[in-house]
Amino acid sequence: MPLVDTHVHLNFDTFEADLDQVAQQWRDAGVVHLVHSCVEPAEFPRIQSIADRFPEISLSVGLHPLDVAQWTDATATQIAQCADSDPRVVAIGELGLDFYKDSNRTQQVTALTAQLQIARDRNLPIIVHCRDAAEDMRQIFQQFFDRHGPVNGVMHCWSGTPEETDWFLELGFYISFSGIATFKSAVQVHESVRSVPSDRLLIETDCPFLAPVPKRGKRNQPAFVRHVADRVAELRSTSTETIANQTAANAQRLFGFKKL
Repeated sequence: MPLVDTHVHLNFDTFEADLDQVAQQWRDAGVVHLVHSCVEPAEFPRIQSIADRFPEISLSVGLHPLDVAQWTDATATQIAQCADSDPRVVAIGELGLDFYKDSNRTQQVTALTAQLQIARDRNLPIIVHCRDAAEDMRQIFQQFFDRHGPVNGVMHCWSGTPEETDWFLELGFYISFSGIATFKSAVQVHESVRSVPSDRLLIETDCPFLAPVPKRGKRNQPAFVRHVADRVAELRSTSTETIANQTAANAQRLFGFKKL
């Protein structure tokens, strides 16, 4: 039963001491592929070094919306050069909008739009962070798509309402659910899990954050994506094996992996 974790951050210090053990655990759990997300392009060499050790890891490169204070034209060039330099890059991101923790809308939109163009120019999907910004995000995407053509991608660690879920499905996006889907209080996420078409569904850990039940409160890690799959299967009244196979095939299609 193949599992694909479509969003990890293994370069964080919390994994430095035992990454080999963590890798063995994800392999034992059936995780056959991972997408390593990127918060800022300065991380990219470290992320590449991790992928050198574990060939089942693909890469993204981009600038997170909470880091856009550092954005310049040179940042765009750096992201583009990183994307062009390594065939393991399968996406641009994570990029997006976050109005929960920051209110610098102009800077965030500037960085987002520039990264959309980088992805569009390279026919790469985007990995989207969206928090308290769904309406703005929808409008920006629609305007960009109308002007330049669509960009494929995934709304990662999704916690939006069912209505917001529909907005991004209509724009062609995949929807990825994290450990939040296992939380008892996440009722609107549960509704969204049930509503996403099977061919647009993805799962992730977003490790080391948001460990799923029954590991909540611990450091999250890729092996725990099995718990996300279990809960998504329960919510959709199907088997974990079905969810694993569907989401692995979807990830392969979106990111262009070789055969898993």
